[in-house]
Amino acid sequence: MKRDAALEMVKESLAEIVPDADFTKLGPDDKFRDVLDLDSLDFLSFIETLGKRAGFRIEDEDTPHLTTLADSADFLVARTEDGP
Repeated sequence: MKRDAALEMVKESLAEIVPDADFTKLGPDDKFRDVLDLDSLDFLSFIETLGKRAGFRIEDEDTPHLTTLADSADFLVARTEDGP
């Protein structure tokens, strides 16, 4: 997966959980929970949604890599290059 597609997938997954998310206020290294109105349950829903869109299960130990746009995109790119 290319990085642009990964970023778009992350944004689409976030928008499904937080429909009024303003991505213009979210920098690549800003933590989602600091900028978006995202609580713990919302974050878990985001992880689930992202995994479904990506086509693989995201494990609990992967969640620290999914707190910013940049890290989430890097995770998806690496995961799709390495395989499941």
